[in-house]
Amino acid sequence: MKNYGRSLKKELFDLLNRGDLDKALAEIGRLPLRQIINPLLSFIQSGNERVKWGAVKATGQVVAQLAERDMEAARVIVRRLMWTLNDESGGIGWGSPEAMGEILAAHSGLAQEYSHILLSYASEDGNYLELAGLQRGLLWGIGRLSESRPEVVIGAAALFLPYLEAEDEGVRGLAARIVGLLKVKQAVPVLRELTEDEAELTFMVGKTLTTLRVKDLAKEALRSMG
Repeated sequence: MKNYGRSLKKELFDLLNRGDLDKALAEIGRLPLRQIINPLLSFIQSGNERVKWGAVKATGQVVAQLAERDMEAARVIVRRLMWTLNDESGGIGWGSPEAMGEILAAHSGLAQEYSHILLSYASEDGNYLELAGLQRGLLWGIGRLSESRPEVVIGAAALFLPYLEAEDEGVRGLAARIVGLLKVKQAVPVLRELTEDEAELTFMVGKTLTTLRVKDLAKEALRSMG
């Protein structure tokens, strides 16, 4: 059994590292859901960007499929991700906000139940994440949710305004993306300032790792508002 687990983990790693994410996700969809979730949750912490982001996308797909068969099993996985972001877990939770966002973007029922938890990590009055690296992951995850289910995020739009002025370029850029997706008019003055921001960030857009400048994201946000 251990040998099977190791071989399955290696198979997953090779699929995610191959570079063809569409094909990888198709093949992962044919693997036993309950047996691949643990390897995927380890890979969302990978320092290999291709593997990490592929695992994030695959986790969303797998948990959404699982939820259609066994909603409680899917809830358990979301709660595992939440636990890693809890101080009591003893870890840092790298990759967990991204995976949560992808899961909630992929499944409406889980989004209805857990979107308020994901949003609470952005609030200083909630379960605020202080590390810039976690904030980047969180804003990416909320961005994914804003793309697919803006109605569950729009009520918290004011939370993202302070992030537009963060020191970290990834945080600024991903916050600009969110306020553009949600068409947050209050953000326009700061977005105009960010159209001069040359700092770069790399993140997953669709199924492609993409490098953009903060100014590109700010201009796109302004365009989306007309």
